[in-house]
Amino acid sequence: MTIKKTVLAALSVTTFSGWAQDNSAQNGNGDTEIVSADRFPQPVSSVLAPTSVVTREDIDRGQIKSVAEALSRLPGVDIAQNGGLGQQSSLFIRGTNSSHALVLIDGVRLNQAGISGSSDLSQIPISLVQRIEFIRGPRSAVYGSDAIGGVVNIITTREKPGTTLSAGMGSNGYQSYDGSTQQRLGDNTVATVAGNYTYTRGFDVKANLPDPYGDPAQPDRDGFMSKTLFASLDHAFNQQFSGFARMYGYDNRTAYDGTYAYTDPEHYDALPDTRQLYSRTYDTGLRFQDGIYASQLSYSYSHTKDYNYDPKYGPYSASATLDDSDQYNVQWGNTLHVTHGLVSAGMDWQKQTTEPGTDYLTEGYEQRNTGVYATTQQLFGPVTLEGAVRGDDNSQFGWHGTWQSSAAWEFIEGYRLIGSYGTAYKAPNLGQLYGSYGGNANLDPEESKQWEGGVEGLTGPVDWRISAYRNDIDNLIDYDTANDTYYNIGKARIKGVEWTGSVDTGPFRHQLTLEYLDPRDATTNQILARRAKQQVKYQLDWQVAAIDWSLNYHYLGQRYDTDYNTGELVKMGGVSLWDIAASYPLTPHLTVRGRIANLFDKEYETAYGYQTAGREFYLTGTYSF
Repeated sequence: MTIKKTVLAALSVTTFSGWAQDNSAQNGNGDTEIVSADRFPQPVSSVLAPTSVVTREDIDRGQIKSVAEALSRLPGVDIAQNGGLGQQSSLFIRGTNSSHALVLIDGVRLNQAGISGSSDLSQIPISLVQRIEFIRGPRSAVYGSDAIGGVVNIITTREKPGTTLSAGMGSNGYQSYDGSTQQRLGDNTVATVAGNYTYTRGFDVKANLPDPYGDPAQPDRDGFMSKTLFASLDHAFNQQFSGFARMYGYDNRTAYDGTYAYTDPEHYDALPDTRQLYSRTYDTGLRFQDGIYASQLSYSYSHTKDYNYDPKYGPYSASATLDDSDQYNVQWGNTLHVTHGLVSAGMDWQKQTTEPGTDYLTEGYEQRNTGVYATTQQLFGPVTLEGAVRGDDNSQFGWHGTWQSSAAWEFIEGYRLIGSYGTAYKAPNLGQLYGSYGGNANLDPEESKQWEGGVEGLTGPVDWRISAYRNDIDNLIDYDTANDTYYNIGKARIKGVEWTGSVDTGPFRHQLTLEYLDPRDATTNQILARRAKQQVKYQLDWQVAAIDWSLNYHYLGQRYDTDYNTGELVKMGGVSLWDIAASYPLTPHLTVRGRIANLFDKEYETAYGYQTAGREFYLTGTYSF
């Protein structure tokens, strides 16, 4: 079957198999269905942008312990983390800044991203994650600000009824306990409740580097603890109308190596080295579906409180800091099935408010954004066309428009050419706008233009794609130390080539990614920090005698980082990392899983000066009924 026929058949089946930002499953053709690319349900094979999906089965098979680890295995991703589990992490997509990655949970952007400018993946509990949909390339024409490098949508909806209990243990005092149940209440209502507790003593993450500021070395374990609760209710009122209500929250505590605060006149020895994060999210929505038309209206509210403090003096001392913010979101999306494909249009409204002291701002602030968008995908014989346009009205910088377009041509059966062009932008964060250290309320958004061309095909048993791209980013926000202010002046030029392929050979499933990246400051021609020039990622899965095996290999190439003690660039060498995991069903209900991470005990860093874990062992038991 040709690519065009496969996509058209799948699209016709899945168009209105369900509607919601969190609805994704297998369609009738066995093709995975996603919602994040164009904000309507579609088979992943029909999306013209490079797209990856991580399922809960993938997470369990690889016994992945964090969202950052799950993403690090995907094409186009570089993760820099200040140590181990729970330590601050940065996500770089195709060489763009960590602030250029839009991270959503159930289609709604993370609360704290508007404060810090980027999303810290280290604090999102892996227990919440049921699916991850990852789209590489600009997506501001679909979602607005931040989506210069790509979009990560973390979906929390559980798809399987029943009850699951699990317990795990591992190196560095790791322990984790999970419980979830999904039950049908009558014919039209489904209720889900889940909880998790995770703890690790951790290890000393900070290397003993010279410190010109006089902060003491802290040779201690930097541990992490997380408690998570999730609950949802879905109800079908009739064949056309359904609704949902959902809440989830997590409390995290992270230990790290801190610096003297010098802000408490009674305790000049205060050394904040503990982070306590409280996050609560509530959302509800109403869906309508009738024939060729579907619509969803949803509302969400989230509240976060993020303390950093010295345990000797507590989170309420003068030496402590608190980021306290609320975020409100309203989304209305509509999808219409037309002759040759789908059209989607809708509106997003967001308001974020902060309390005084958040991000070192002396006052509280409010920022609002209203966006309207339209997307489409149309099939005309061997040609597929895709497009999106969006406008955002922001309370700080006014109106901003973005657009993107893609086209694919199946020139030979089973092979097609794909080309795309897109614009995207990143709005300045609150600290850059209003901060007492250089805030500039006249900042403009950062802007990008990206070109991409690719070829994909099915050659024998190998399903592959090769893409080449270039991303020019202007108006990058930088800090002028001479005048103590943020300003727009920076430019970046990023070029890259990416090859992905998968093949089944007997009982073995192979997935391979080869990446080459050239990310540079367009003004100085200097390589951008923390981006590997080459990466190789290989995943091998197979089953022998009822044992399900998973082998993961990652070559992380040479890269540079900044030594913030001297201000100089430091070269970090490449490293090869191996993980192996296995699972065995002792009974139809009980499965035992084991994993060895960093199999050959390599010493390496993804952020200069912060050690990563050596060889680690994990063992988990799961009981389902």
